[in-house]
Amino acid sequence: MHTRRTVMALGAAGLASSCATARGFGGGLMRDLRMAPGTRPVRLPPVLVSEERIIRIDVGLRPYRASGFRVERQALGDKVLVHNYGHGGGGITLSWGTAKMAVDLGYDSSKPDVAVLGCGAVGMATARLLQERGAKVRVYAKDLPPNTTSNIAGAQWWPSSTFDEQSATPDIRQRQFEAARFAFRRYQSLVGDAYGVSWETNYSLSNNPNSTYPAAPDDPMHALIVNLRRLAPDEHNFPSPFVHQFDTMMIETPLYLRRMELDVRQAGGEIHVREFADISQLQALPEQTIFNCTGLGAGRLFGDTEIEPVRGQRAILLPQPEIDYNVISRGYMFGRRDGIVLGGTFEHGNWSLEPDPQTTANILARHRAIFDPMRA
Repeated sequence: MHTRRTVMALGAAGLASSCATARGFGGGLMRDLRMAPGTRPVRLPPVLVSEERIIRIDVGLRPYRASGFRVERQALGDKVLVHNYGHGGGGITLSWGTAKMAVDLGYDSSKPDVAVLGCGAVGMATARLLQERGAKVRVYAKDLPPNTTSNIAGAQWWPSSTFDEQSATPDIRQRQFEAARFAFRRYQSLVGDAYGVSWETNYSLSNNPNSTYPAAPDDPMHALIVNLRRLAPDEHNFPSPFVHQFDTMMIETPLYLRRMELDVRQAGGEIHVREFADISQLQALPEQTIFNCTGLGAGRLFGDTEIEPVRGQRAILLPQPEIDYNVISRGYMFGRRDGIVLGGTFEHGNWSLEPDPQTTANILARHRAIFDPMRA
């Protein structure tokens, strides 16, 4: 099992190579194995959940579309406009994949001057892939890191709440899988201290022996689950009857976005702080191709009536170096180096960025119920 510590020691290139060799895409990534006794920790250190350990409360608005993300090309007068937004809770996870879709759809090497609207994870990934194709990129953004929605994301590598499960079409499920597959490989190449990307073990807790988290067997995403195992009661110290374990990557968003911005600038890109009031201002830009990565801003700027905010509130606790794992239950705990992230709220249509004390209390209570019994 790769923990954050061993990953950092291995380095990005070695780990990416070993994952590609051992896991490949030909036969799928999911394995449901029973490991030899002693190969997994029996007792995990508990998170110390208390109000006194809170270092900040983060509130963010996910750009959600019930039908899923939008990657689409259209004419804007004599310009080409390529949309890439509406990722819900999967913006960071899917960013490289939908960026590739957008670049494949809209980049013309005979017109190398391009504009990218937005400076979050989706915008930065789009800018970098354009630069790799030879484009001259100018980024226009209302806010720069650390003042973007991406900066406060929990950032476990797995698309969550990206579309309405009840009405989702086979097409959006397949498109999400294709985006995720590309992004999965790309993030593996970024593992290490430079980008703040690391492998980490996840524990999904449930009262149901047939848990389908993180993906059901008939979901295309099931092929990207790594090292899935059902744990016996003596293999863990969680107060839950059923525990599933799998491995995925974590992205420390402040570090990752700073490095991505640096990469864009070092590759010759320009970044301008500017907000657009209407489409006529976009038509006045000197670039002939525009990539729209504005997230929630696309609703006002382009008249997308489907996109809505989904509010998420998180309590960030003091870091605990010994917590190098994640928990998904009624909410989530992500054991990041920059702090313990407790979250899991999903409020449709709520535009408020003000922390709600009762929501914080509820988050703490749910996680105390998990971690307090682990001290016994």
